[in-house]
Amino acid sequence: MVIIIVLLGWLVGALVNYLADILPVKRALTSPVCVACHHEQAWFEYLIWPQRCSHCGKKRSLRVWLVEIVFVAVSLWLWYAPPEEMPYLVGMVLMVYFGTVTVIDLEHRLILHPVSLAGAFLGLGFGLWRHGLTSTLLGGAAGFICMLLLYLLGGLFIRWLAKLRGLDTDEVALGFGDVTLSGVLGLMLGWPGIAAGLILAILLGGAVSLLYLLVTALLGRYRAFTPIPYGPFLIASAVALLFFKDIFVGLSSF
Repeated sequence: MVIIIVLLGWLVGALVNYLADILPVKRALTSPVCVACHHEQAWFEYLIWPQRCSHCGKKRSLRVWLVEIVFVAVSLWLWYAPPEEMPYLVGMVLMVYFGTVTVIDLEHRLILHPVSLAGAFLGLGFGLWRHGLTSTLLGGAAGFICMLLLYLLGGLFIRWLAKLRGLDTDEVALGFGDVTLSGVLGLMLGWPGIAAGLILAILLGGAVSLLYLLVTALLGRYRAFTPIPYGPFLIASAVALLFFKDIFVGLSSF
């Protein structure tokens, strides 16, 4: 059974790597392609051996191994010590979505609309199962509207700051993909869970951004309007509330 669970984790990790490689390039599910030259690859050489492009010789990145190792660990955890009310298959499906969004956003600063649409269907089904219709729809609407307001306010702030400094920039504080992702997570967390999710994401994002700014300033590499992907913080907060809910319930009792 351990071998089966490890193999399932590896396959799911390979699926996340495939989606993260193919969707930003093709916007559709096709044969695997090289992330460097976009040349199509055979499935065996892509997944098993030699894991390098036959056209340009590009090796697959360290991210491939990290994702697969992480999903093997997640698979073992969800099978042998699952969170309360989180069946193994449900947990793995959610983790595929979370992993795909995180990797693409970190590498491309994108949250793709097809991924958000798939997440909406997944979130609606999961939310109906966990929270019921009213809480699910309220959570989705609250997540979308709250992040939309932050998106609009962030855009105004960036334009005002750029004008104040006499700079030209096309950077944005938040991308619209963060808005749609918040709606998806709202469906999953329901209402009022999405309120806690957004607050936690803002705290995580603020702490990491502050640390990043301090480090770059100390190293003399600070650059104004440096984009920081926000999707991973939203995902991290959702994972915390969906998979480690007992910890937060315990903290709230103090």
